Parts: sequence; C-alpha cells; structure tokens
Amino acid sequence: MPYYHRAGEVPPKRHTQHRDPDGNLYYEELMGEEGFSSDSSLLYHRHIPSAVRGFRVWDLGDQSLVPNHPLVPRHLSTHKLFADGGSGIDAVTGRRLLLGNEDVRLAYVVADTVSPYYRNAIGDECLYVEDGRARVETVFGELEVGDGDYVIVPRATTYRIVPDGAVRIYAIEANSHMGPARRYLSRHGQLLEHAPYCERDFRLPVGPRPVESEDVEVYIKHRGAGGVVGTVHTLPNHPFDVVGWDGCLYPYVFNIRDFEPLTGRVHQPPPVHQVFEGHNFVICNFVPRKVDYHPLSVPVPYYHSNVDSDEVMFYCGGDYEARKGSGIGQGSISLHPGGHPHGPQPGAMERSIGAEFFDELAVMVDTFRPLQLGEAARATDDGTYVHSWEQNR
Repeated sequence: MPYYHRAGEVPPKRHTQHRDPDGNLYYEELMGEEGFSSDSSLLYHRHIPSAVRGFRVWDLGDQSLVPNHPLVPRHLSTHKLFADGGSGIDAVTGRRLLLGNEDVRLAYVVADTVSPYYRNAIGDECLYVEDGRARVETVFGELEVGDGDYVIVPRATTYRIVPDGAVRIYAIEANSHMGPARRYLSRHGQLLEHAPYCERDFRLPVGPRPVESEDVEVYIKHRGAGGVVGTVHTLPNHPFDVVGWDGCLYPYVFNIRDFEPLTGRVHQPPPVHQVFEGHNFVICNFVPRKVDYHPLSVPVPYYHSNVDSDEVMFYCGGDYEARKGSGIGQGSISLHPGGHPHGPQPGAMERSIGAEFFDELAVMVDTFRPLQLGEAARATDDGTYVHSWEQNR
C-alpha cells in the first residue's frame, strides 16, 4: 500500500518496549516485503507469533494444469461449478482452479460457510466479490465486503472469510505482490492526479480486535516440490491476538464502481482500464462509461492479436456489447490466448455505431506467460466458442 496507517496500541518508537497493563512485553512482528527493502508493517502480539503446537498436510484437491493445446479461445461458465449454491462450502478450501501459470492462478468459489483461518505464503491475493456479502477477518482487523469489491490481501496475512448468506468470489492468487499500477504512483507512493482512483476510495481494516483462544488451526498455501501445496498448523494461541499495528502493508478494499473510466474520441486501449498489477500480469476492469465521441467512431474494440499475453475476461455485470451472439453471459470467462487474433462478434461493430454509453462490468487479467487449464476450466469449457466468429455458421 502506498501510505502509512496506524491502528490500535503501538509505542512511540519502533523496536522499543511495549508492555500490557500487567507489565508483560508484547511481541513485535515485522511483516515486510522484499527482504526488509520494501513496504512493511509492525504488529504487536500478546503471544509469540512463531509458536506451532501441531502440523499436518492440507490436501488442496486437484491443482493440475494442462496446456491449452490445440490452441483455441475458450468460454468457461463459472456459474455451473456450484450447482448447490455453495451449501456447506467455504471460500478458502472450496476454491476451484480455472487457469494458471508460473505467475498467477485464477479460481472461483461460491460459499456460505465460515472458512478456516488461512494464509497464502506464495503471493498476494485479489478477491473480487461478484455477488453477496461477507466479513473478511484478518490479523490487521475486519473488512466488510460486498458486490463489486476487490479485496487485496498481502502475502502471509492470516485471515478468514465469514459469508452473510452465499457469496461468489473470483480469486486471483499471485506468486508475487499486487498493487496499483506503477504509472499511477509518484516516486514516494502517492496516487497521482491521472490515476483513475485515489486513496480516499480505499477501505482499510477496522480494528484490530484481539482474540484469545487455544489450539487454533491455520491453513497455509505454500511452495512445494510439486508446485502449490498445503499445510495446516495448530497454534497454541489465536493468531488474532494483535493489540496494534502500523505501517504501509495491510489488506484493503476497493470497489469497482469507484473506478473512474478514461474515455476518448476514439476507442481507448486496455491499459486505460488497468486497476492493479503483479509480476508478469495486470488486472483491468471495464465499467459503465460514456464511449467514443468521434463522429465516425466504432465504439466496440477493434480486432487485436495478443502478441505477448493471454487475455482472461470475467463478465460480472451489465451487457457486454462486443460479445453478443457468442453465448457469453453473467459469470462467463473468456480466454483469448496469445497467438489468436480476437475482437467483437459478427455484427457487433455495426450495432455499436452511434452508441453513447456502455453498461458493462468485467474484470480482465492479462498474463505475459501462457495460461494452462485447471480442472474447473476443463469441466465448464463449452467447446464451441472457437467457432463464434464464423459469420455463416
């Protein structure tokens, strides 16, 4: 995060004595990125945060990935993955893997059950709430989230998700850190005037609220010889025993409706829609907006070849004009792989002429290494999307 925040009880000077009312020292924990050379926060625990009472393997389920070969664009239907509406499923262990590569994994879940305590030790997570409401409880405090919220959770942050009814979440799990696009930030980390959002748009954790409990399980996703693996630690004390923290590293929420779209006389390229970035991938969003106002403009996107990237579009609201006639609807994901030129469906260009406003909502991930297909993609690929541009079919 680009700016400093302080919550709860912290001493006037870092790395100095901080004691409870009975005179016992609190335990200081530094959460820092890039080996003490980037953003960090200091948390003050009532108990030693390193203590582990027990451990066991966490079976993550089918995490296999297979190449998109033969190379074809694909249409996946996430709403077909949880036919029971997420009954008895939680938003951590219930995730189903859609797509992935060495830099990022994309998963989807519908959940109505409280998740276990969890931390991702591989990279930051971006959780997009497609529908529903939940409380995200973290070691830093609580975040109330709902439709259209992005939740950015830094690597190794312990948290759990408490749904209020069923909640639909699109999970972007990085092998790196994520944050605002670098071109939006000053050299000191402030969001600049040309950025499509500002610090006022972020919601920060409320708390912390220290919890006392024993023998608490924390599910950890981490690196292993076979790729992504899982371990469960049993802690002698609750990880949310934090009385205060300060710094520039913490989870936060940004709502997609607070993104201010940039428009022009002719069609604007995808970088104007960028919201976040990680190593070797970017996240963009397409929001309701006025469209091109040149008298001869064609508002839908032109055909384009992804020379350096795979493009994944998650359609989560409104009416996406360029895809009409392709079978894509709410909850759909399109994969347009590098090496395949793609663009609007037949007839969409002509229909868009004269349009002044697009009512659409979509989250796009562009990766700079090829994506492979997870079990959820293989289960929901419609098998026909590749033919959707044929005019006479």
